[in-house]
Amino acid sequence: MNDFFKKIRTIPAIAKFMLNHYSPYRGAGISIDHIDLDDYYIRVKMPLTWRNRNIVGTHFGGSLYSMVDPFYMLILIHHLGNKYIVWDKSASIHFLSPGRDTVYADIRLNAAEIAEIKRLAENHAPVLRHYTLSIVDEAGTRIAEVEKVLYIRRKKPKASVQ
Repeated sequence: MNDFFKKIRTIPAIAKFMLNHYSPYRGAGISIDHIDLDDYYIRVKMPLTWRNRNIVGTHFGGSLYSMVDPFYMLILIHHLGNKYIVWDKSASIHFLSPGRDTVYADIRLNAAEIAEIKRLAENHAPVLRHYTLSIVDEAGTRIAEVEKVLYIRRKKPKASVQ
């Protein structure tokens, strides 16, 4: 049964539905605007609402980070498969401008990045990859910059029992 749920999560429409109904995202008003895992792309949006507004009336920083948190990991797991371990290692967010309306983030990778990770992880050594993305408002103003470091390692084959 577990394989069934793993398979369903790789179908973009179902993955989008599941993420859009994930409690922390629903609570903050975060939604997946577009998901195309095969093309290494996810677009996330978050309107400013009473649920994600801070004390001065702009987007709460925790919600801004939350809206982009899992997506590099999701894209990497989709393309690398179950022979790799993928974990968030660290993250930071730099607030650049107050968010006063709907904000968006485009999370992108590409085939060359996946190939490079596979090459670097060939010998089962840990690979750290650094990614930076911007959160922007409807006018294109950069609201925040998020830096993420992901830990990736090719799993070692299980020892055979003789």
